Amino acid sequence: MTAPALRSPATSADVARQAGVSRTTVSFVLNDVRDRGISEATREKVLAVARALGYEPNAAARMLASGSSGSVGLVIPKAAHLYSDVFLSQLVASVNEACHKSGLKLLIETTEDEGNEPGGFVNLVRARRIDGLIVVNLRSSEHQHLHRIADAGIPLVVFGCGIAGLERFQTMGRDNLAATHLAVEHLQRLGHQRIGHVSFAPPDYLSVNERERGWREALAAQGVAPDPAWLEHGDISAESGYLATRRLLDAQRQLPAERRITALFAGNDTIAFGAMHAIHAAGLRVPDDIAVVGYDDIPLAAFANPPLTTIRTDPVAHGREAMQLLVAQLRGATQSMSPVGVTPELVVRRSCGSGPAAVVPGTSGPT
Repeated sequence: MTAPALRSPATSADVARQAGVSRTTVSFVLNDVRDRGISEATREKVLAVARALGYEPNAAARMLASGSSGSVGLVIPKAAHLYSDVFLSQLVASVNEACHKSGLKLLIETTEDEGNEPGGFVNLVRARRIDGLIVVNLRSSEHQHLHRIADAGIPLVVFGCGIAGLERFQTMGRDNLAATHLAVEHLQRLGHQRIGHVSFAPPDYLSVNERERGWREALAAQGVAPDPAWLEHGDISAESGYLATRRLLDAQRQLPAERRITALFAGNDTIAFGAMHAIHAAGLRVPDDIAVVGYDDIPLAAFANPPLTTIRTDPVAHGREAMQLLVAQLRGATQSMSPVGVTPELVVRRSCGSGPAAVVPGTSGPT
């Protein structure tokens, strides 16, 4: 018995011919484009014919008809950071996967690479190359550009939960202050008062400022005034963490013994790896001479020597959540700009000199 021939899928031309209208009218109706002078009777007729023929407009046609690009932008400081910042690379992979599942494409824009002007990502919006934007590791100089995007009504999600000055925007991620307090207070409970800090990047990053602020607040709460020699700034890579910690250790030698640090809070785990290498290279031991706590709990943290105590984050989940927030805005959902955060957790391992491995919850942040 001969199998019946497969029928070709219906096209917009088929719908137009049977409904007695133009293909342009079909496109406008099926993509719900209003203000084109199409009567409700014609709209109903086109929809009925499309249903009868089983016609569905493809994604490209929907984008052309609606003026949508079908793409979202992810703004990061430098492309090179993807090679050295494990948190960032996991986040980008997660956002990209979520984009594919939503039928969207991802464009990555950098703000510090050669030839990029501050706030250059605004051009992505101006040229309508993207429909929404996710911003990671925002710098102080770029704050003003976010206001321009918000004024234009462009969907926007900023990683910066708990950062002062971002209340107007939809923010998400860990509350830097609460997480830093948890890390430093853990070291204080272990008996450390003189706690140094090596940031994960230069001080013009808002997240860097918030973590430094949290470090200072936790020390001040115990009546400790940090010495300027207790602070150094890294620049994303483990090598920069190593060099910054070497500078910090050199500065310690100029201090009396009673003012030298006994513990170190690193701005992220990558910096912590470099810091521990510098401590070992100086003939000191972790945690016997200097206890170390990091931030992020990247996969390698449990395999450091010694295993690294750190604040747990989940960049894969963060990427999915950021896309959920952005897609909701793209679909026109109205929502408050309340920050989306979770309770910070400290994963305790040997680098801080504490007991057996454990997870210590912090106080609840905004949800």
